[in-house]
Amino acid sequence: MAAMMQPQIILLKEGTDTSQGKAQLLSNINACTAVADVVRTTLGPRGMDKLIHDDKGNVTISNDGATIMKLLDIIHPAAKILVDIAKSQDSEVGDGTTTVVLLAGEFLKEAKPFVEDGVHPQNLIRSYRTACNLAIEKVKELASSIEGKSLDEKKSLLAKCAATTLSSKLIGGEKEFFASMVVDAVIAIGNDDRLNMIGIKKVPGGTMRDSFLVNGVAFKKTFSYAGFEQQPKKFVNPKILLLNIELELKSEKENAEIRLSDPSQYQSIVDAEWNIIYDKLDKCAQSGAKIVLSRLAIGDLGTQYFADRDIFCAGRVSEEDLQRVAAATGGTVQTTINNVIDEVLGTCEIFEEKQVGNERFNIFNGCPSGTTATIVLRGGADQFIEEAERSLHDAIMIVRRAMKNSTVVAGGGAIDMEISRYLRQHARTIAGKSQLFINSYAKALEVIPRQLCDNAGYDATDVLNKLRQKHALPSGEGAPYGVDINTGGIVDSFSNFVWEPAVVKINAINAATEAACLILSVDETVKNPKSESAQGEATASAMGGRGGGGFRGRGRGMRRR
Repeated sequence: MAAMMQPQIILLKEGTDTSQGKAQLLSNINACTAVADVVRTTLGPRGMDKLIHDDKGNVTISNDGATIMKLLDIIHPAAKILVDIAKSQDSEVGDGTTTVVLLAGEFLKEAKPFVEDGVHPQNLIRSYRTACNLAIEKVKELASSIEGKSLDEKKSLLAKCAATTLSSKLIGGEKEFFASMVVDAVIAIGNDDRLNMIGIKKVPGGTMRDSFLVNGVAFKKTFSYAGFEQQPKKFVNPKILLLNIELELKSEKENAEIRLSDPSQYQSIVDAEWNIIYDKLDKCAQSGAKIVLSRLAIGDLGTQYFADRDIFCAGRVSEEDLQRVAAATGGTVQTTINNVIDEVLGTCEIFEEKQVGNERFNIFNGCPSGTTATIVLRGGADQFIEEAERSLHDAIMIVRRAMKNSTVVAGGGAIDMEISRYLRQHARTIAGKSQLFINSYAKALEVIPRQLCDNAGYDATDVLNKLRQKHALPSGEGAPYGVDINTGGIVDSFSNFVWEPAVVKINAINAATEAACLILSVDETVKNPKSESAQGEATASAMGGRGGGGFRGRGRGMRRR
């Protein structure tokens, strides 16, 4: 009786939603699998694109895993982890974002039956971590180095890596053309880690083949005043002056007050203003510079002054472009015109203004420091150029990684099949349940070649059976064999130059395993009701404040006589 009289303990706020135990874990796994299913079809050279239409009416067409995950606006707390790993893969290596989401979803899918059968998640986590370490060791063992080759050889090897990345993008049809362009751009910036040293400018119109690489800086013609057209538009070995000041006639502020006793003094004040601007312009001309660029405006007086002296000028140049010109030409941005010495002036071999489509571009070619490059992208629709820019960003990241970590592995699902075979073999040497778990991890890795076949419209079961048989050869000659997207058979990916940097695979396996382990280790979700009720109260008070107050006022208005 006493036990029945025990008061109920209220621990959490009323309305708090708690879900725990096995059902909670399975619900999280289902959510992650659903997210993986969204990007599943975008994998590989025959992957489909997603068209995402947001609430502002912007339309994005993409098959880049990270872009899709960012735009999906996922609110499920467990599924958000997959968004995070896609973003981290994108920022760390630039490519493999779809792979990482697919792998994490597949690891969880394989773990689901074990969880349903009552296996403790910690056992799964332990085995997954062991399998992850074994897989990474195997990737490192299988990787081939491209170090110690001549520059031309290295260029062609890097172009192969870039082409593999681009083959799964919208611009895959022109992958050779863009791959060599990306390699040249990355080699141009050398060891500089700043990605913004490679500028990508988009000009609608023309075809993809009209895109070109500028070994220096290119930016759109800025706003110009009268007199601009009289300036010369081409220079050879000019000196370049970079400024961060206005070269404009500044009138006094409206609220400025000057008291004069003699009207003739007024003219001297006006003259002083003119003298100041002419003094600045004279100093620019005396510096010997033939090109003057400024972050701020260069007015009509300045434009005409420079035109009379055969000097090219451009005002309101964006900060990013000005910094890139400074890095390329070896100049320094000045905040004053006084004592400008030769050391702060930049130079380049050829400067010219060129028409690209319906835009005019200022192009600086043959810059001495050579630590910057600009890719000018052409194409039909705006969405197409946007997607081309995202694809080039991935390729640039991949080439940079390949230059630094100079080891590559075979793509096309070859490395995944080889790791899968190795883990299955290893699992047989283990006694106990973890043999099953490592086996399921190995099976999950096969999702990559399977999905490549599905997306290309081939029979995945047939192709996987051929791959398994090839990879099982005792001599080990089958290790580089992957899916042949063109024929639906299998092919030696390595000798066909389907390569990817080893760091992409290592990162993807690591991040996917960590995400899967993180989701498996969650056994309870507590949802705080505070935010919802706070929103409700805010709405109610707003309604009461407006509506209620209004009616009361009206009811009391008239007095009876």
